[in-house]
Amino acid sequence: MSLRVSAARWKVMVAVPALVAVAAFGVKASGATEPPQAKPDMVKRGEYLVNAMGCNDCHTPMKMGANGPEYDTARYLSGHQATEKLPPPPAPTGPWMVTVSISGTAWSGPWGISYTQNITPDPETGIGNYTEAQFIQTIRDGKKQGRGRDILPPMPWPAFKNLTDDDLKSIYAFLRTVKPLKNKVPDPVIAPPK
Repeated sequence: MSLRVSAARWKVMVAVPALVAVAAFGVKASGATEPPQAKPDMVKRGEYLVNAMGCNDCHTPMKMGANGPEYDTARYLSGHQATEKLPPPPAPTGPWMVTVSISGTAWSGPWGISYTQNITPDPETGIGNYTEAQFIQTIRDGKKQGRGRDILPPMPWPAFKNLTDDDLKSIYAFLRTVKPLKNKVPDPVIAPPK
């Protein structure tokens, strides 16, 4: 029995296990890894949660329809539109403390002015560059990407932080499947401390 291996056979012996590793673990030739593919039931659960928790209510701009304001589904979950320029908000009077733009994507109150974020998977202007862990940490700690500036009202992260890890992973998995929309949301305007 000969232990000599031809060059062509050697290439096959090395290439086949490498291809199996790439297929099994999502390893790119460059050494980077891709996020694992979400299971369809996880994505379906995430879609259910996004719809049941009313994420559209703030993150999908409204437009005027035949029967009044309706979701602009062409801009699904893309947040406050960069093209929507607003005047300064009116000061709340009496017992009122919040004002909201007609699109439902800009809110003002004692904290300042907040604009709902683009939560599509666009890597530049949405959450496409968030890892699953960063997404979960964002909701748990109320900090952008889990470590940045505070998330402002009306985002109900103090309630959403009580979701299970599986629920948050499902939401993340679903959000990765929606159409990425490029939309740079304005930075919030933080009210000076009183």
